[in-house]
Amino acid sequence: MVRKKNIAKKIGFYILVLMLVVFVAYPFAWMLSISFRYDTDAFEKGIIPERPTLRQYGELLGLVKSIREELSQEEQQMMELIKDLPPEQQEAFLAEITAQRKKETFPFLRFFKNSLFLAGISALISLIIAIFGAYSFSRLEYKGRGVVQRSVLVVYLFGGTILAVPLYQIFVKLGLFGSGTRAYIALIIIYVVQTLPVSLYMLGNYFRTIPYSIEEAAIIDGCSRLQTIFKVVVPLSLPAIITVYIYAFMIGWNEFLFVSIFARPYPEYYTLPIGLNELFNSAHAIWGKMMAASVMTALPVIIMFTIMEKYLTGGLTVGGVKE
Repeated sequence: MVRKKNIAKKIGFYILVLMLVVFVAYPFAWMLSISFRYDTDAFEKGIIPERPTLRQYGELLGLVKSIREELSQEEQQMMELIKDLPPEQQEAFLAEITAQRKKETFPFLRFFKNSLFLAGISALISLIIAIFGAYSFSRLEYKGRGVVQRSVLVVYLFGGTILAVPLYQIFVKLGLFGSGTRAYIALIIIYVVQTLPVSLYMLGNYFRTIPYSIEEAAIIDGCSRLQTIFKVVVPLSLPAIITVYIYAFMIGWNEFLFVSIFARPYPEYYTLPIGLNELFNSAHAIWGKMMAASVMTALPVIIMFTIMEKYLTGGLTVGGVKE
């Protein structure tokens, strides 16, 4: 009787896990399916496309001309028809064509590069500061260390919407507004402030697991404190360091609120979140391109996790010393 109950519990558990996996994975599978379809086939039934195509990805990467670009010859023919119209009407017609093109154009590669630069730089700066800050919290003794260590997490008591207006006013007064480059400097500062508290907390806890005797041995061999950090602590903390970098990168990669405030006047500096928002709010339902852009937006983080998985799952300090 007990055995039958255990079997029933196991079956129920596996069914529950399967349902959870399907619930979580189905939206991603549907998004991937639509990205391989033509826009006219976007809402056809079935998860497997009947007419699969790579056109959407080709257009995003600039390998295939978009439908709008292919119609340029038709526009030239229309220009021939209106050449006899008054100059004012010709200018109005050209302005309408230009506005329509701007609405339908999606420079994915430019948005991708902007996001990669912004997220990568801010994550690197946050990581470098966090390494030194976490080391001081975990190894050095000084007055107020505990208070400072606990107070860095206070920033998470306030949401981004509460801080948006004060931060905007601060950066305007500092002169970090008025151009795309200045807006990016402001965004990097904001992303570093957002990610630094957790980075300090995670690295500080990991540094404490490293036996201090290893550092003492390095100091006895003639290493300075700085050399000890880079030659001993950092190599032994690679799993935590990589985890912190991925975390900080994801914050900058997916952030929408602040970039929509600071970079909104400068279309050349749009990142993927704000670019995708513009695409989703376009006048035409280009669902295939939307889903293809969403898939490609998720790829960098997936690739990072795949490549660095061995560092995330391993502990390099295990067996480093016998106490």
